[in-house]
Amino acid sequence: MKKLLLVFGVMTAICGALASARPPADVDGVRLAQAASEPGNWFTGGRDADQTYHSPLALINDSNVSQLGFAWQYDLGSPRRGQEATPVVVDGVMYTSGTFGYVYALDAATGRELWRYDPKPDYRAARNPCCDLVNRGVALWKGRVYVAAVDGMLHAINAKSGHKIWAVDTIADHHLPYSSTGAPIIAGDKVVIGNSGSDMGHDGVRGYVSAYDVRTGRFAWRFYTVPPTPGHRFEHPDLAQAAKTWDSKRPARSQGGGTAWDGFAYDAKLNIVYFGTANAAPYDLNEVGHGQFDALYTASILAVNAKTGQRVWHYQTTPHDEYDFDAVQKLVLADLPVDGQTRHVIMQASKNGFFYVIDRASGELLSADNYTYVNWAKGVDLKSGRPIVNEANNWHDKPSNIYPSWAGGHTWMPMSWNAKNRLMYIPVIDVPNIWVDLAHNGGRVKYVDGFFTVNGIMPDDSYDPEGSASLYGPMPSLESLRKERPGKMIRELLRAWDPLAKKVVWEHETGSGNRSYDGGVLSTDGNLVFQGRGSGELWVYAADTGKVLKVIKTGSHIMAAPTTYTVNGEQYVAVQVGYGGAAISVGPFPASSATSHYENVNRVLAFKLNGGDVPTPPPAVIPPFVEPPTQTADAATIHHGEELFIQECSRCHQFGPSITPDLRKLNPGLHAMFRDILLKGAVAPTGMESFADILSSEEVDAIHAYLIDEGWKGWREQEAARSKTP
Repeated sequence: MKKLLLVFGVMTAICGALASARPPADVDGVRLAQAASEPGNWFTGGRDADQTYHSPLALINDSNVSQLGFAWQYDLGSPRRGQEATPVVVDGVMYTSGTFGYVYALDAATGRELWRYDPKPDYRAARNPCCDLVNRGVALWKGRVYVAAVDGMLHAINAKSGHKIWAVDTIADHHLPYSSTGAPIIAGDKVVIGNSGSDMGHDGVRGYVSAYDVRTGRFAWRFYTVPPTPGHRFEHPDLAQAAKTWDSKRPARSQGGGTAWDGFAYDAKLNIVYFGTANAAPYDLNEVGHGQFDALYTASILAVNAKTGQRVWHYQTTPHDEYDFDAVQKLVLADLPVDGQTRHVIMQASKNGFFYVIDRASGELLSADNYTYVNWAKGVDLKSGRPIVNEANNWHDKPSNIYPSWAGGHTWMPMSWNAKNRLMYIPVIDVPNIWVDLAHNGGRVKYVDGFFTVNGIMPDDSYDPEGSASLYGPMPSLESLRKERPGKMIRELLRAWDPLAKKVVWEHETGSGNRSYDGGVLSTDGNLVFQGRGSGELWVYAADTGKVLKVIKTGSHIMAAPTTYTVNGEQYVAVQVGYGGAAISVGPFPASSATSHYENVNRVLAFKLNGGDVPTPPPAVIPPFVEPPTQTADAATIHHGEELFIQECSRCHQFGPSITPDLRKLNPGLHAMFRDILLKGAVAPTGMESFADILSSEEVDAIHAYLIDEGWKGWREQEAARSKTP
């Protein structure tokens, strides 16, 4: 083993010397196809063309990983929001993206900044992402760095200087709540990007994927994932088939959803780009038509010809999706033995709880097995490919506790595929939610931004069925929910899944029971699996047995997947840290999160053998209540303000410690600016854009009155507690 590592180290050093002569971001099809021969580089978001999130590196391995420690850190700057990108490292230079779509180039050995790129986004798009101002990474190609900013502008950047080469607008209609949060992918001579917005507004957006010439940015093709409303022409022939699966009388306002916001893959030999699509909009399809229409191509995996933009095949994971079961999770290419022959497959641990193995040339479904607890369906019929829906959990009849939740059994956090031991390491979210039909359950709130006319309430520590009954209607008791299955209702796990044996080989419970959003996964040939946790620790396991080998405390909540690479023959592991993402919409961060104890400083952290302790951010400071202005509104206005706050504001703002401000604690200056903030976008660069297109001045005043009322409650409790303190 020692001799093998010595040879491996010499080869890595030689590759490093050769790399120093290359121009920055020198990535092309030949080099990407031979990625295994350059283990010291991390070429794409998932390292290689197969998007495996696995590295052949073994300088850090199960015999020495106990010596892993801090190498360097880099502060990504403000605002402090969710970090979801996995850095790309080529020839000693690290490229990554952060909030709004900023791009950073760093010396991968020291963390020294080489350049920083400001996409100068249109801040009006800042409120459009359902789940924070995140960005999931960059693509490199022939000396250029590609990124999609939050406003949908696709940028090509000179990898050496950090200067803009070109930028194109990928958004078809800026009147709709589109945004971009995903990473672009290079597909031949095209750069391909999707968008977000299926959860937003009253009617969502109409999903599509666009392709542009990598050299010039010239538009090449666009594949719409849902048909236009009746009476409008089909942009491409595939939409005629899709239209048959929607109600022919669906209203003109209905956009359809089906955005492709993450998880792209590309097969160069087949010249096919693969992507999954999001939920239908709205979640309750009864709002746009009656009957069990499948609503293609929402909640589907699609294969599209990268040259022409024409559909090759599709597979719908969740027909007539009413659970927010996007199928945009990472897609991994692999070769697997199936029934005695090698099949070229694509794999996904889908949000709906099933692990799919599909022939990537034909679209044939080879297997579909639940990798986590599922109660919305009894299984998948392999002949038809359709799920066997459990009608007992129809949330239209009554509020129903559905596994998995709208967060998914697995969401955007990358899983990792080790082709040698044929195990997929999946970050699993084993959490339910209660789906409530707001229109018919008897509560005051009929609409929630990000959920439409329903709500998905997680029965965690804050679950209060009696307290929320007036808002959402009658809710099931906690005792009745616990009867669904034994064990904790709320937990996260790391599972080593065997897609051939269709079973879990080993697992670890990772979260503390508060859906703390643990991170994505990296595996290596050193028999290692890395995963960050919400608790602020980087955990390292033996890939074969799951044995815990190392735990490094960082003081930062980790959601992204790590990367690993070499510079001058030394292996590093790096990860981008910072809390946010979907957590922005689920209330105060849990006590288990590192953000409860330390400031949410967005950083890149790098580790190496014989490193030291990680510097922790400053301690978290919870601001006190400030005496609010005099309340001038009547009870009816305050009551109405509460409803408006839940409908339009609660997606991002919660009462309690959170990455966004607790609006009960506004200082006098912000109280004075309240109208200008909501109606004029006075603090737009922080991510809080104008709501003038949604809220009237009277409605803004009602929300303000409600916050003042809540502020007085909190301030009085605070002062009463202080008076009792000796």
